[in-house]
Amino acid sequence: MENIKFDQDITVMYIAASSFPNGVLAAHQKLHALFTYSANRRYFGISRLENGEIQYKAAAEELERGEAEKLGLPTLILKKGDYHAITIHDYMKDIPSIQKTFDTLIAQPDIDPEGYCVEEYITQNEMLCMIRIKD
Repeated sequence: MENIKFDQDITVMYIAASSFPNGVLAAHQKLHALFTYSANRRYFGISRLENGEIQYKAAAEELERGEAEKLGLPTLILKKGDYHAITIHDYMKDIPSIQKTFDTLIAQPDIDPEGYCVEEYITQNEMLCMIRIKD
């Protein structure tokens, strides 16, 4: 496990999954239909427990202010600060490893109770799993 720092808030626009885990792939497919891959944009999976259910969002970084509004997409803020992080290599070959990794991160005593479980897709095969550390 490592710690990484977001030096500034990151505004993301997202497509909410219809359910978790079954709706996750469809949410990412809808997102990527809107945003073809660009090395200039960061892509995320964002989730947390809300009202007893995991709410999942496939998200892309907003590069220009108002970009989400033009597309009719909701936004949320990934807060700046320190995050516990674990990299998963070849995550598509072992999807259950994602849940196991977040179980490890959630078990840390210093996580932000209002934070999200954040997946950042670094490459086609590499994912960074993160949870914000409370201030």
